This record gives sequence, structure tokens and C-alpha cells, in this order.
Amino acid sequence: MTVWLVGAGPGDPELLTVRGADVLRRAEVVIHDRLAAASLLDLAPASAERIDVGKAPGGPVQQETINALLVEHGAAGRRVVRLKGGDPFVFGRGGEEALALEAAGIDFEVVPGISSAIAVPAYAGVPVTHRGLATSFTVVTGHSRHAVDRETNWEALAAAGGTIVVLMGVAHRGEIARRLVAGGLAPSTPVVAVRWGSRPEQRSTRTDLAGLEAADLEPPSTIVIGAVAGLDLRWFERRPLLGRRVVVTRAREQASALSGRLRALGAEPIEIPTIRIGPAADGGARLAVAAEALGRGEYAWVCLTSANGVDALFGYLRDARSLGATGVAVVGPGTADALARRGVVADLVPARSVAEGLLEAFPDPDPAPAGRAVLVAQAAAARPVLAEGLARRGWQVDTVEAYRSEPAPLSPGALAEAATADAICFTSASTVTSYLAALRAAAGSGAACATVPPVVASIGPVTSEAARQAGLVVTVEAANHDLDGLVGALTEVLRRP
Repeated sequence: MTVWLVGAGPGDPELLTVRGADVLRRAEVVIHDRLAAASLLDLAPASAERIDVGKAPGGPVQQETINALLVEHGAAGRRVVRLKGGDPFVFGRGGEEALALEAAGIDFEVVPGISSAIAVPAYAGVPVTHRGLATSFTVVTGHSRHAVDRETNWEALAAAGGTIVVLMGVAHRGEIARRLVAGGLAPSTPVVAVRWGSRPEQRSTRTDLAGLEAADLEPPSTIVIGAVAGLDLRWFERRPLLGRRVVVTRAREQASALSGRLRALGAEPIEIPTIRIGPAADGGARLAVAAEALGRGEYAWVCLTSANGVDALFGYLRDARSLGATGVAVVGPGTADALARRGVVADLVPARSVAEGLLEAFPDPDPAPAGRAVLVAQAAAARPVLAEGLARRGWQVDTVEAYRSEPAPLSPGALAEAATADAICFTSASTVTSYLAALRAAAGSGAACATVPPVVASIGPVTSEAARQAGLVVTVEAANHDLDGLVGALTEVLRRP
């Protein structure tokens, strides 16, 4: 199999099918549309070639060109994903692409997607069928004048009853309304037009056939006509952060957890990783030695200050059994969750999710020499507060660099996009310093000056202090210093009325 024709769904990346995600992860070439959610491209391997053939207004890519690309890469034996908005075979010209592949003798597979014809009305709270109102629905295109004037019998559709779903019909909505009224539908027939359905930008406009032409609509919009359009079972547009754009500065490997929480509330996360996680300066040699000592029971406690520290340490442990009777202390719930995913329940999680909080909650050492050793595995640039405080309490402390946070390169374009967002989330002091350093570098290179979004959200006091020292005004700080606390605090500030 060399070519997959994949339906990406109407816009919400979480509506991609399991099969679609599977083939994307194995793709060598992704030929994608404008309407496919951009974040879906991240599912493909970094090495995969990405070719944008989006048919944007003013610069369309001819279908023949797209067919030729599919044939070219398919004939070369590459694993090709043709990523299309909605469903490939519902006004997606997937049939034309399949015919071109078949004519060239290239194997292909169709991976159906959720069509905007049913998903967008659902996201607007409009069922396309409803007992007592509509027992059928028709999907029709209003894209071209020829389709409106000659290919579609609008009068017959009006007489047939049920729900009419018009895709790509904004430009010809006046003529469509007139033809349907001429066919017998009442001018008062309810209509709802949904722009960018299932995306954070979704907006619904409610009118009737008489007012459809004058309604302020823009493509891409899905137009639903019929009695069901009078129902208002909205749920998506009630999400508190709908349409808000929030910059996520976490490392790429960790961004999805925060982005997912924001997306569930209706926000559009803009992932701009300001840091990347790398191995310790010694390549992990000291951590490997410490892990062996853990397995021999030489430490009474191990302290982990981040999820990255958990991952780094467990890279050198056989499994959870290596911890034996060693107590495990963590700074906060996020680190505890990372530990739990490894099958270990933290013995100590302080009420305050900072090093000072862990130090306050930490027990005094056992008088016996075997009960006085503590391993602190942390980032290279971590504050020495915990290690120094434990040493003053009488503990024998081994501080080991588990990983390094390094600045990630940020393009002026990414920074300019971030500046247009409603808010930015900082989850560590290193994300603050790296982001601001990138801003200074961009300004020094003569690039257009980008600014920090108006709302600055911090995950906790250490991050907030780093932001303030850098001259930022912290709008909100999470009461509970984890991702849920951060999102909760941000929601209170950005919540739509």
C-alpha cells in the first residue's frame, strides 16, 4: 500500500479516525489541504515531506496537479498520505484522485473521515434528523454557479422535505434561497450557517430563508436549512474559552497535555516550544551510577522535582522494583502523576508545590548511617534550595543532574504569531527566560518587533518570580501548581461572558 486518501474531519483534530492517525504516523509524504487541522501534520514523522496543496482563494492548486503529485510519489514507492478536510468522497474529489491512482496502477486505500455535513451541525447543536421534524437529510454543494443553476434541482429538494445541508454555498446563498422558496419552502424556514465548524473560531448565524441572502456570512460555512435549524442545542459554543488563542511554551514532548486541556475548553493552543529537554552534560553517567546505588538500597529517599526527572531516572532503572524500600518524594502533583504512570505512588507530596514546600514536609534523618542518604535528581539549572536545605537538616545529599533544559530556536514568524494571542502560559522559569531571549534576539536581527500577549499566566511562584524579574506583569498564577491549576486560573481571566 503506497497511497492513503485520508479524511481529516471538519477541523477539530480530535475527530481524526484511529486509522487516519495510524497511517499518518507512518507517512513519508503528506499532501494536505488548507482545511485540514495543522496540528494533525505533527502526527507524521519529522522526516516526512509535507506538501501544501490547499486551494486557498486567489491561488488555487489545480486538481490535475494534485493527481500528478499523488502518482509521482506513489510510483516512487513512498508511503503517501493525502490528507483532506472532511471525508474524501463527500465533495472532496477523492474519487478523482482514486481514479488517477488506479489508472497509474498504484495501490491506494480510502480512510473515511467525518464529513462536515453531519459534524458541523452537531457542533452547532443542530441534529440533521429529529423525530417529528425531519426523517431525512440531503447534502448538496452550492459551490459553483453551474451547480446552483443546472446540476441541482432545488425545487425538487424543497418538495422532498427533510433537512438540506449546503456545503460551499455562501457565494450563491441568495439564489439558493429563492429557488427553495419557489419550490414550496416557506420564507420563514429556519436556517443556521456555521463558519469554521468544530474549530475554536466556530460562529453560528441564525436566520431564515427570507434573510439568508442579507445575512453576514463568510466561507467556509455549512448552511443547514429546515425545521431542525430552529433547534438550539448548542454545547460547543458554550465552552468558556471558545476562540481564545493561548501560547503554550512547554517543550514539544510535553505540550500536548496542556494543549489538550485548553482545546477541551474551546481555546486554540499555539504551540511554540521555548525549551527542549536534553540529556545531562555527562550523558547521564552519574545518574546511571545513582540508579545502581538505588537498586542496592543505598538511599533512604529519592527526591524528584519534575516529570522530566522521573523519565530520566527510570531510563536507568530496571523497573519500579529497583526502588525497593526507598522513599520517593516529589515536588508537586504533576511529578507525582508522572511517577504514577510508572507504577509508583509517591510517599511524600507537599502541600506547596515548590522546593521550599518539600523541604518543610521532609522528615528528619534516621540516626543510622544507612538512613541518612538522599538522592536529589533534578535539572542542571535547578535551584539549590532543596539540596542545601536537606544538608542543613543533617541529610547526606547526592545531587545529580538528570537532564538539561535548553533554549529551543524560535523563528520571528512564530514569535509574531504568539504576539497576536490572547494569553501565554509559562510552566517553568526556563520557559520564561528562553522566550524573552528569543524576543530580544529577533529584535536585534531587525525582525518585526513581537510582543508578549496581554495575559501572562504562570504555573507557580518560582515561574512568576522569574517573569517579574524579567520585567513581565504576571496576570494570574495557578493556586495549585500543576496544569489543571494553570488552566483553571487562565479560564477565570479569559472566560467568555
